Amino acid sequence: MSTPVIEFELEPGRDFVELNQLLKLAGLAGSGGQGKALVASGAVSVDGAVELRKTAKVRAGQVIRLGDVEVRVRGPR
Repeated sequence: MSTPVIEFELEPGRDFVELNQLLKLAGLAGSGGQGKALVASGAVSVDGAVELRKTAKVRAGQVIRLGDVEVRVRGPR
């Protein structure tokens, strides 16, 4: 069974998105607050390492995992 992958594109003019907001925008959290709780629980990893900073800056090329879902972040087209 393959890992579900979400391709997330940064907004034009932005070089990062805060981790809790990324979880919300990608549909993995119902709100930014829920995103913060997921990060605080240790359930989220960035590039293979558990990330506990709720507002960590996520940039193009990074890969976020929550459970069996992977989010690949890319720059704007």
